Order: sequence, then structure tokens, then C-alpha cells
Amino acid sequence: MRAEQYLAPETLAQLGPFELRAKRIAEGVMSGMHRSPYQGLAVEFAEHRQYVAGDPVRHIDWKVFGRSDKLYLKRFQQETNLDIHIMVDASGSMRFGTLGSKDGWGGTQTGRESNWTKFDHATAAAAAMAFLGLAQRDRVSTEMFGPTLIAATRCSNSQGHWRAIVQCLATHAVDGRADLPRAVDELLSRGTHRSLVVIVSDFLMPKQQVKDALARLRHRGHDVILVRVLDRAELRFDLDENAPFEGLEGEATLEVDTRSIRQAYLDVLAEDERELERLARGFGFDMIRLDTHESVGPALAALLARRETFLRGGGR
Repeated sequence: MRAEQYLAPETLAQLGPFELRAKRIAEGVMSGMHRSPYQGLAVEFAEHRQYVAGDPVRHIDWKVFGRSDKLYLKRFQQETNLDIHIMVDASGSMRFGTLGSKDGWGGTQTGRESNWTKFDHATAAAAAMAFLGLAQRDRVSTEMFGPTLIAATRCSNSQGHWRAIVQCLATHAVDGRADLPRAVDELLSRGTHRSLVVIVSDFLMPKQQVKDALARLRHRGHDVILVRVLDRAELRFDLDENAPFEGLEGEATLEVDTRSIRQAYLDVLAEDERELERLARGFGFDMIRLDTHESVGPALAALLARRETFLRGGGR
């Protein structure tokens, strides 16, 4: 199964120039640059990659430069030793969506919903980051979570692993409440190496749960990216009619005068967003928000560019 069958071609093009890097020392490798910190250690040559301004010149392959007049870095097998765990929220609130399914965007298209849902968008973002990790030969796993870990792939970069990732993202029920701390505990119970953990969710949960989960990941030395996915109707609340609001995780249905509560709702959402950003920054982690009505490519590319700037000493 090719990436183009699951991801929009423009997404692949937008993410092409970037690498998904971690910012911390991980299991004997400086995974932020996918490079061993131990000089003189014998490692097996893996591949070349094009030189980017700011890269150390000691890894330039001067023989290749002499033949092609282009700068390439040598990458070694040990450099690619990064584990990436992508956790996707499959709780009931992720079933919400107001955008009609768009051809060429990829996604699960499970048949349960006629619209492009937050879960569809989350799986598209997860697939993009998984594909990026596999393309740079890192080990990748996907974990679906609700009240617990629902399903997971092994962490691998083997041939054919892309198919396992897509099947994991596409074939599981979206229901129930999310319990992020429990899901993180289950991930950590596997004895996971210090890694890059990407959590894709709407984060419509008590922020104490988010704080507890992030604290556990930080304590174990993991780097984390929070990817918040919200539908445009949730972001703007530009509804002109009274409507029943049905809880997707067991809550009661409420009759709501949307115009009278719009500003109060937007104020609460803005504060919720600020609190989530404060939590991420407080632990030294990154956060990005995605609008389900927009392609995942530009937003993820901006995040990766910002992280690369940080890793090269330019600040965040």
C-alpha cells in the first residue's frame, strides 16, 4: 500500500523537505540529529542525505562532492536509531465532523460517518508523521487509545510496516471516553526506550489528565509532540440556529441557543487552548493545533521547521 493511497499528494510534497527529529538524548544516540554522541565508534554506513545549512561539516562525504559538486552527509546505521510512537485518540468525541469527505485527502472512511471527522483528520496526520519517520528509517509504532490502549502496532521500520500502520489506523471502533494517563501507562509498561511520542487528540478532557500523562512521559525522558485536532465548527461556533447538542461520550443531549452562548463558548475554548499550551511548554514539549477543514501538510511542516530551528540552536 503506497503512501499516496492514504495521504494527499500535496501533504507528502509539503513534508518532504523535513525530518521528524527528537530533542533529547535517547538510548545512546543523540536522536535530535540521529547521530551517535560517541566519536570514533564503528558504525555501519546507511545512506547519504543532502547537506543543510547548520549541519556539522565533519560528516560531509568529500568524495561525493568531488564527483557531483554537491554536498551530502554520510548517515550511519546508528544514526537512524529513533523510536517514534504515535498515539491516536479513538474516543467518541473524535467522531464529530462537519466537512463533507474530500476526495484525495486519505483517511479511514470507516463508513460510520458521512462527514470528514476529527478521527479521520487525526489518522491522516498520524499517517503523515509515520510515513515521514519510516522514510528516514526510524522505528515507528501507532497506538489507538480510548479508555485504554485499543490497538497497537509493533515499533518497527521493516519492509511492509506501512501496511500494518494503515490497517491499525483504519479498522478500529471510535467510541467511549479517553483515558490518556492510563494509555500512556500501558505504553510505558512495554519498557519503551526513550523516544519521540506524538499524541493526536482533540484533548477535550480534564487538563489534569493531560498533565499527569505528560509528567509520566517527561519523567521517563521522552520527547513529546501534542497534535490537537478540532473541527472548524468547534473553533468558530458560527451556528445560527438553536440545536440539540448530543454528547458523544455518554453525556445527555442539551437544547442550546447557540447565538446567546457563542462568546462565552469561545472564551472558554481560548482559555482551554492556553492551558494546554502552558502544559506543553512547561514540560519542554511542542504543541500544534489542526483545523479539520484544512490540509494537515502546511501545519505539520511549520511545526517540523520550528523544531529544526530549535535543534540548530536558533531558539523556538
